[in-house]
Amino acid sequence: MVTETEVAGEATSTSGTGTGTGTVSKTGAARGWARRVGRRPGLLLAVLYLVLVLGWTVAPGLFAGQDPLFTDPASGLVPPGAEHWFGTDNLGRDIYARVVHGTRVSLVAGLLAVGLALAVGVLLGTLAGYLGGWLDQLLMRVVEVLVVIPGLLLSLAVVSILGFGTTNVAIAVGIAGIPNFARVVRAEVLRIRGSAYVRAAVAGGSRTPAILRRHVLPNASPPVLVLAALDVGGAVLSISALSFLGYGAAPPAPELGAMVSAGRDYLTTAWWVTTFPGLAIALVVLATSRVARALERTGVPS
Repeated sequence: MVTETEVAGEATSTSGTGTGTGTVSKTGAARGWARRVGRRPGLLLAVLYLVLVLGWTVAPGLFAGQDPLFTDPASGLVPPGAEHWFGTDNLGRDIYARVVHGTRVSLVAGLLAVGLALAVGVLLGTLAGYLGGWLDQLLMRVVEVLVVIPGLLLSLAVVSILGFGTTNVAIAVGIAGIPNFARVVRAEVLRIRGSAYVRAAVAGGSRTPAILRRHVLPNASPPVLVLAALDVGGAVLSISALSFLGYGAAPPAPELGAMVSAGRDYLTTAWWVTTFPGLAIALVVLATSRVARALERTGVPS
């Protein structure tokens, strides 16, 4: 027979309230994950590329000295070379500088979309999974309605209501991503809600917000964080697709999807105008997907 003291001890150990052992385990987990990255060349390249992209996002001027909006029609459609690494477009703008700044715009918009989907999805999934009852039924029926609508179609509908612009496109993509997070969070909360340490917290008189904050959400976070990492690439791809269709930032702002769209007329004569922005999109998607899959297999270092 399990005594109340044993249940309380399990709750303490599972929730990770210790200091010394917890710090050592967290450091060891991070070092172990770093070693696994070093042993896998593909994963290492993905991480390095994402670090480079983050550098572009934080300080694009350090990586691209030229103005992405500067036009020089006399130097239009110059192929890649020493002066223009990625060549120039039809207006003589440096494509490398536009790719760096465009990646920054697309990644920030993708992170905004994932942040919105994560925040709302965690709220809905937590309420549905922990409280249950009629609220669970209501929220999950709404989520199921959103799931059956293709994400790009739902994003198009939302951005048509909100209007054009990168921020509105990010919000539209974020709304389309809410159902995925809500379903994953609900499943994790349902699993954790019946655990011994949650029952012990309830028996000890802890209030629901405290139980969610201390026990439920921390233990439900690993798969949610993996989904968020995976969804960043998908969000960048969706935002680029909407920008390709003309729903993103207005020209001449550098945006990867809009750059691919603008270079369609020069595919046979100036392949670089479309190729390099397209490669930037593809590499961000592939790198985030590779890192997310590694996190899924090995666990999130915490």
